[in-house]
Amino acid sequence: MALTLEQLNAAPLQGAVAMLEGVYEHSPWIAEAALAERPFASLAQLKHAMVRVLAAAGEDAQLALIRAHPELAGKAAVSQQLTAESTHEQSKAGLTDCTPEEFARIQQLNQDYNTRFGFPFILAVRGPRGTGLPRREIIETFARRLANHPDFERAEALRNIHRIAEIRLNDKFGHEPALGNDVWDWHERLAQHSDPGYAEQGQLTVTYLTDAHRACAQRISHWMRESGFDEVEIDAVGNVVGRYKPATEDGKYLMTGSHYDTVRNGGKYDGRLGIFVPMAAVRELHQRGRRLPFGIEVVAFAEEEGQRYKATFLGSGALTGHFDTTWLEQQDADGITMRRAMEHAGLCVDDIGKLRRDAARYLGFVEVHIEQGPVLTELDLPLGIVTSINGSARYVCEMIGMASHAGTTPMDRRRDAALGVAELALYMEQRAGQDAGSVATMGMLQVPGGSINVVPGRCTFSLDLRAPTDVQRDALVNDVMDRLQTIAQRRGLQYTAELTMQAAAAPSDPAWQQRWEAAVQALGVPLFRLPSGAGHDAMKLHEIMPQAMLFVRGLNSGISHNPLESTTSDDMELAVQAFSQLLGQLAAEMD
Repeated sequence: MALTLEQLNAAPLQGAVAMLEGVYEHSPWIAEAALAERPFASLAQLKHAMVRVLAAAGEDAQLALIRAHPELAGKAAVSQQLTAESTHEQSKAGLTDCTPEEFARIQQLNQDYNTRFGFPFILAVRGPRGTGLPRREIIETFARRLANHPDFERAEALRNIHRIAEIRLNDKFGHEPALGNDVWDWHERLAQHSDPGYAEQGQLTVTYLTDAHRACAQRISHWMRESGFDEVEIDAVGNVVGRYKPATEDGKYLMTGSHYDTVRNGGKYDGRLGIFVPMAAVRELHQRGRRLPFGIEVVAFAEEEGQRYKATFLGSGALTGHFDTTWLEQQDADGITMRRAMEHAGLCVDDIGKLRRDAARYLGFVEVHIEQGPVLTELDLPLGIVTSINGSARYVCEMIGMASHAGTTPMDRRRDAALGVAELALYMEQRAGQDAGSVATMGMLQVPGGSINVVPGRCTFSLDLRAPTDVQRDALVNDVMDRLQTIAQRRGLQYTAELTMQAAAAPSDPAWQQRWEAAVQALGVPLFRLPSGAGHDAMKLHEIMPQAMLFVRGLNSGISHNPLESTTSDDMELAVQAFSQLLGQLAAEMD
């Protein structure tokens, strides 16, 4: 019979510790310390009480916990000396059915890993969905993590231990993250569509108005109808728009959503999480036959990434009235204009201007998004409240010096363009570190026609400068550009710098941010606020209505725009619950 929180809260301490036996391998002290925080109002609150206990325990206790875990398919498994929990988990992942070649590979990895780190490799082999990882993925993860820094790998081992504990708690309490599983499954099914050249390699790429893109739109529109939306349409730029009507005909709408296009060889959750989380919440309302004092408009934006055409935020820009008609004549790599692609997709170009939303008909815009960074996962927190979307400025630059022979040109006679750029890169790192939330990146750095024995005469590079406010961004930009000029003058170099993009910061609306905060706190999840360094569709909607965002933790150090991008069905479940809490709060305010 499944355990209940009421039983756990009411039990004597040692009885409660016994109820949680096996959650953390051979370490009942974690449960005992966490139980001091009783009563627990939610399973999430219990999970994070245990996370905090381990975080405060110190490195020695953490290493002892890691070393209490068995190796994957190791000696303990062979001799059947695993705990019941570990036996179940390794069996569910198929590690008890390894081929001789797989078994030999894992044994070698175990040996290499222990030699490098001094503790066993820990992986939550039941995976983000809880159903078990494929053996191939386990082996690939094992090999990849061998290259990590020891400090990072110790933290990664602890994160996986917390995931193992989360799944074990779910089993004890009979908790199935059903909504999170549905959201997970939607992502998996949508990821079956990928552009030619990438699909064959098992890579996810969905760019604007390709066959894969249009198939995604059809799939999303179908799921919206199944979920109970009253109206579903694909608009003149390819956005999929679903509306769940308010209780009264004159009710305003809350807009939400995100994009369904991807970068090339990207991840499954960037953008799409912000479509499926509210879709699940609307489905819950529909199944209960509940209408709210406001309607819900979920928009799956057709384009945000700017991959096929240089038209970033095309989908959300059309809703704010900022669709640039000159984009229609842009050509993709195959010479196909955007206008032609739209016409081929059956979109009505003449109707684009009609998509502009009347802000007076909307209460605001909220967006759920995977964090795309390491902060939440390093803090072992499932959700985060976004305070602002950073303002940004991008430049394409060139440093011009004088090419010369690497062997015959004395160091004090050189006009080395690459060293000038290298000096600027180091300054950017130091300068951005002075401000809370500022970041500076030189993502492209190239010596055109460079040779190993030639002092570089030219160096092309990019600048990407971001900060939570426009004032802070502009100060960063000014300091970096001033230093660029100073470096060039001192080294006898010349430079060019072309501003290619500038976006204003989008601070979260205080009232909407507070609603997100109240929703997260109602789940028993610790409250954490952070800025968004990445751009989002919310930046565009910010131009005409109040907005605020909720971040969901990503796995694998929060990597995004990458096949390793991931999150768990448990975290997705919490995101759906937080979204539903926000809807409930807003309805109560309006009533």
